[in-house]
Amino acid sequence: MSAVGPTTTAAPRLALFDLDGTLLTGDTDVLWCDFLIEEGVLERSAFQAANAVIAERYARGAITPAEFCAFYAATLAGRSAAGWAPWRQRFVTAVIAPRLGAEALALVERHRAAGDRLVLTTATNRFLTEPIAERLGIGDLIASELELAGGVFTGRNAGALNMREGKVARLKAWLATEDLEAALSDATFYSDSINDLALLSAVGEPVVVDPDSRLAAEAARRSWPVLRFDRRLHRG
Repeated sequence: MSAVGPTTTAAPRLALFDLDGTLLTGDTDVLWCDFLIEEGVLERSAFQAANAVIAERYARGAITPAEFCAFYAATLAGRSAAGWAPWRQRFVTAVIAPRLGAEALALVERHRAAGDRLVLTTATNRFLTEPIAERLGIGDLIASELELAGGVFTGRNAGALNMREGKVARLKAWLATEDLEAALSDATFYSDSINDLALLSAVGEPVVVDPDSRLAAEAARRSWPVLRFDRRLHRG
Protein backbone atom coordinates (compact mmCIF):
# COMPACT_ATOMS: atom_id res chain seq x y z
CA MET A 1 0.00 0.00 0.00
CA SER A 2 1.56 3.27 -1.07
CA ALA A 3 1.79 6.18 1.29
CA VAL A 4 -0.12 9.32 0.36
CA GLY A 5 1.54 12.55 1.36
CA PRO A 6 -0.31 15.62 2.58
CA THR A 7 -2.11 17.62 -0.06
CA THR A 8 -1.45 21.30 -0.45
CA THR A 9 -3.69 23.91 -1.99
CA ALA A 10 -1.97 26.40 -4.21
CA ALA A 11 -2.41 30.01 -3.18
CA PRO A 12 -4.62 32.00 -5.55
CA ARG A 13 -2.98 34.39 -7.95
CA LEU A 14 -3.18 38.04 -6.98
CA ALA A 15 -4.94 40.65 -9.08
CA LEU A 16 -3.97 44.10 -7.85
CA PHE A 17 -5.87 47.20 -8.93
CA ASP A 18 -5.10 50.87 -8.61
CA LEU A 19 -8.29 52.87 -8.16
CA ASP A 20 -8.01 56.44 -9.41
CA GLY A 21 -7.72 56.76 -13.18
CA THR A 22 -7.69 52.97 -13.48
CA LEU A 23 -10.94 51.40 -12.26
CA LEU A 24 -12.36 54.86 -11.56
CA THR A 25 -12.67 57.64 -14.11
CA GLY A 26 -11.17 60.52 -12.16
CA ASP A 27 -9.48 60.79 -8.78
CA THR A 28 -11.35 60.05 -5.54
CA ASP A 29 -9.51 62.69 -3.49
CA VAL A 30 -9.93 65.43 -6.09
CA LEU A 31 -13.61 64.57 -6.57
CA TRP A 32 -14.19 64.48 -2.79
CA CYS A 33 -12.69 67.93 -2.40
CA ASP A 34 -14.86 69.28 -5.24
CA PHE A 35 -17.91 67.60 -3.73
CA LEU A 36 -17.34 69.19 -0.32
CA ILE A 37 -16.87 72.59 -1.94
CA GLU A 38 -20.19 72.21 -3.77
CA GLU A 39 -21.83 71.05 -0.53
CA GLY A 40 -20.56 74.18 1.21
CA VAL A 41 -18.48 72.17 3.69
CA LEU A 42 -15.12 73.47 2.44
CA GLU A 43 -14.43 77.08 1.56
CA ARG A 44 -14.11 77.49 -2.19
CA SER A 45 -11.50 80.22 -1.82
CA ALA A 46 -9.29 78.05 0.35
CA PHE A 47 -9.55 74.71 -1.47
CA GLN A 48 -10.62 74.97 -5.11
CA ALA A 49 -7.45 76.37 -6.67
CA ALA A 50 -5.22 74.33 -4.38
CA ASN A 51 -7.11 71.16 -5.32
CA ALA A 52 -6.44 71.79 -9.02
CA VAL A 53 -2.75 72.45 -8.39
CA ILE A 54 -2.34 69.30 -6.31
CA ALA A 55 -4.07 67.22 -8.99
CA GLU A 56 -1.88 68.66 -11.74
CA ARG A 57 1.32 68.07 -9.79
CA TYR A 58 0.27 64.49 -9.02
CA ALA A 59 -0.39 63.82 -12.70
CA ARG A 60 3.16 64.98 -13.50
CA GLY A 61 4.65 62.95 -10.66
CA ALA A 62 5.91 66.24 -9.23
CA ILE A 63 4.48 66.08 -5.71
CA THR A 64 5.69 64.13 -2.71
CA PRO A 65 3.44 61.50 -1.14
CA ALA A 66 3.47 63.52 2.09
CA GLU A 67 2.23 66.67 0.34
CA PHE A 68 -0.44 64.86 -1.64
CA CYS A 69 -1.87 62.81 1.21
CA ALA A 70 -1.68 65.64 3.75
CA PHE A 71 -3.74 68.00 1.60
CA TYR A 72 -6.61 65.54 1.27
CA ALA A 73 -6.40 64.30 4.85
CA ALA A 74 -7.03 67.92 5.86
CA THR A 75 -10.44 67.86 4.15
CA LEU A 76 -11.66 65.42 6.83
CA ALA A 77 -10.35 67.23 9.89
CA GLY A 78 -12.65 67.91 12.82
CA ARG A 79 -15.30 65.21 12.36
CA SER A 80 -15.56 61.53 13.22
CA ALA A 81 -16.20 58.77 10.69
CA ALA A 82 -19.83 58.71 11.83
CA GLY A 83 -20.05 62.47 11.42
CA TRP A 84 -18.79 62.24 7.84
CA ALA A 85 -20.90 59.20 6.95
CA PRO A 86 -23.87 61.04 5.36
CA TRP A 87 -21.59 63.02 3.06
CA ARG A 88 -19.57 59.93 2.17
CA GLN A 89 -22.69 57.96 1.31
CA ARG A 90 -23.97 60.70 -1.01
CA PHE A 91 -20.51 61.10 -2.53
CA VAL A 92 -20.10 57.41 -3.37
CA THR A 93 -23.63 57.13 -4.76
CA ALA A 94 -23.77 60.35 -6.77
CA VAL A 95 -20.14 60.93 -7.78
CA ILE A 96 -18.21 57.66 -7.62
CA ALA A 97 -20.71 55.04 -8.83
CA PRO A 98 -21.22 56.62 -12.29
CA ARG A 99 -17.43 56.68 -12.74
CA LEU A 100 -16.98 52.93 -12.28
CA GLY A 101 -17.41 51.99 -15.92
CA ALA A 102 -18.56 48.73 -17.45
CA GLU A 103 -15.11 47.78 -18.75
CA ALA A 104 -13.47 48.34 -15.38
CA LEU A 105 -16.16 46.29 -13.64
CA ALA A 106 -15.82 43.53 -16.24
CA LEU A 107 -12.06 43.41 -15.67
CA VAL A 108 -12.56 42.87 -11.95
CA GLU A 109 -15.18 40.20 -12.63
CA ARG A 110 -12.87 38.29 -15.01
CA HIS A 111 -10.27 37.99 -12.28
CA ARG A 112 -12.91 37.02 -9.74
CA ALA A 113 -14.24 34.32 -12.06
CA ALA A 114 -10.68 33.03 -12.52
CA GLY A 115 -10.42 32.52 -8.77
CA ASP A 116 -7.83 35.26 -8.24
CA ARG A 117 -7.55 37.12 -4.95
CA LEU A 118 -8.53 40.73 -5.59
CA VAL A 119 -6.69 43.61 -3.92
CA LEU A 120 -7.41 47.33 -4.27
CA THR A 121 -4.27 49.37 -3.56
CA THR A 122 -4.62 53.14 -3.50
CA ALA A 123 -2.99 56.30 -2.19
CA THR A 124 -6.43 57.57 -1.22
CA ASN A 125 -7.37 57.13 2.43
CA ARG A 126 -9.21 54.11 3.77
CA PHE A 127 -12.24 56.08 4.96
CA LEU A 128 -13.14 57.14 1.42
CA THR A 129 -12.14 53.95 -0.34
CA GLU A 130 -13.69 51.28 1.91
CA PRO A 131 -17.20 51.74 0.46
CA ILE A 132 -15.75 51.85 -3.06
CA ALA A 133 -13.95 48.55 -2.52
CA GLU A 134 -17.21 47.11 -1.18
CA ARG A 135 -19.07 48.35 -4.27
CA LEU A 136 -16.46 46.67 -6.46
CA GLY A 137 -16.67 43.47 -4.42
CA ILE A 138 -12.96 43.64 -3.61
CA GLY A 139 -12.36 42.25 -0.14
CA ASP A 140 -8.73 43.31 0.38
CA LEU A 141 -7.91 47.01 0.57
CA ILE A 142 -4.51 48.63 1.07
CA ALA A 143 -4.90 52.39 1.49
CA SER A 144 -3.35 55.36 3.22
CA GLU A 145 -4.51 55.69 6.80
CA LEU A 146 -5.84 58.70 8.71
CA GLU A 147 -4.92 59.79 12.21
CA LEU A 148 -7.66 59.84 14.84
CA ALA A 149 -7.72 61.57 18.21
CA GLY A 150 -10.66 60.82 20.46
CA GLY A 151 -12.46 59.30 17.49
CA VAL A 152 -12.10 62.46 15.41
CA PHE A 153 -9.99 62.83 12.27
CA THR A 154 -7.09 65.20 12.99
CA GLY A 155 -6.46 66.09 9.35
CA ARG A 156 -3.17 64.16 9.34
CA ASN A 157 -2.12 60.78 8.04
CA ALA A 158 -0.96 57.84 10.12
CA GLY A 159 1.70 55.29 9.24
CA ALA A 160 3.37 54.66 5.90
CA LEU A 161 1.62 56.27 2.96
CA ASN A 162 0.41 53.93 0.23
CA MET A 163 1.92 55.89 -2.66
CA ARG A 164 4.88 55.32 -5.02
CA GLU A 165 7.52 53.16 -3.29
CA GLY A 166 5.18 53.09 -0.30
CA LYS A 167 2.78 50.95 -2.33
CA VAL A 168 5.47 48.31 -2.70
CA ALA A 169 6.40 48.44 0.99
CA ARG A 170 2.79 48.31 2.17
CA LEU A 171 1.99 45.44 -0.21
CA LYS A 172 5.01 43.42 0.92
CA ALA A 173 4.02 43.95 4.56
CA TRP A 174 0.47 42.79 3.77
CA LEU A 175 1.77 39.77 1.85
CA ALA A 176 3.87 38.80 4.86
CA THR A 177 0.84 38.89 7.17
CA GLU A 178 -1.07 36.72 4.69
CA ASP A 179 1.86 34.32 4.14
CA LEU A 180 1.81 35.20 0.44
CA GLU A 181 5.31 36.62 -0.12
CA ALA A 182 5.91 34.33 -3.10
CA ALA A 183 2.76 35.58 -4.85
CA LEU A 184 4.28 38.91 -5.88
CA SER A 185 6.30 37.46 -8.75
CA ASP A 186 3.11 36.03 -10.31
CA ALA A 187 0.78 38.93 -9.51
CA THR A 188 -0.95 41.17 -12.02
CA PHE A 189 -1.20 44.91 -11.31
CA TYR A 190 -3.28 47.44 -13.24
CA SER A 191 -2.51 51.17 -13.10
CA ASP A 192 -2.74 54.35 -15.15
CA SER A 193 -0.09 56.45 -13.43
CA ILE A 194 3.65 57.01 -13.49
CA ASN A 195 3.31 57.29 -9.72
CA ASP A 196 2.80 53.50 -9.69
CA LEU A 197 5.96 52.67 -11.64
CA ALA A 198 7.61 51.05 -8.62
CA LEU A 199 4.79 48.56 -8.08
CA LEU A 200 4.32 47.92 -11.79
CA SER A 201 8.01 47.03 -11.92
CA ALA A 202 7.72 44.70 -8.91
CA VAL A 203 4.96 42.39 -10.14
CA GLY A 204 5.14 39.57 -12.64
CA GLU A 205 2.42 40.94 -14.93
CA PRO A 206 2.18 44.75 -15.12
CA VAL A 207 -0.70 46.13 -17.20
CA VAL A 208 -1.26 49.83 -17.82
CA VAL A 209 -4.74 51.29 -18.27
CA ASP A 210 -5.24 54.59 -20.11
CA PRO A 211 -1.72 55.59 -19.06
CA ASP A 212 -0.46 59.13 -18.62
CA SER A 213 2.18 60.19 -21.15
CA ARG A 214 5.18 59.21 -19.04
CA LEU A 215 3.77 55.80 -18.17
CA ALA A 216 2.77 55.24 -21.80
CA ALA A 217 6.37 55.82 -22.86
CA GLU A 218 7.63 53.47 -20.14
CA ALA A 219 5.11 50.82 -21.15
CA ALA A 220 6.21 51.05 -24.78
CA ARG A 221 9.86 50.74 -23.76
CA ARG A 222 9.17 47.66 -21.62
CA SER A 223 6.53 46.12 -23.94
CA TRP A 224 3.88 46.19 -21.22
CA PRO A 225 0.29 45.60 -22.36
CA VAL A 226 -1.98 48.65 -22.52
CA LEU A 227 -5.75 48.69 -22.00
CA ARG A 228 -8.06 51.49 -23.14
CA PHE A 229 -11.42 51.98 -21.43
CA ASP A 230 -14.53 53.89 -22.42
CA ARG A 231 -14.47 56.77 -19.92
CA ARG A 232 -17.98 58.10 -20.53
CA LEU A 233 -19.91 58.40 -17.27
CA HIS A 234 -22.78 55.99 -16.74
CA ARG A 235 -25.76 57.43 -14.91
CA GLY A 236 -29.20 56.14 -14.16
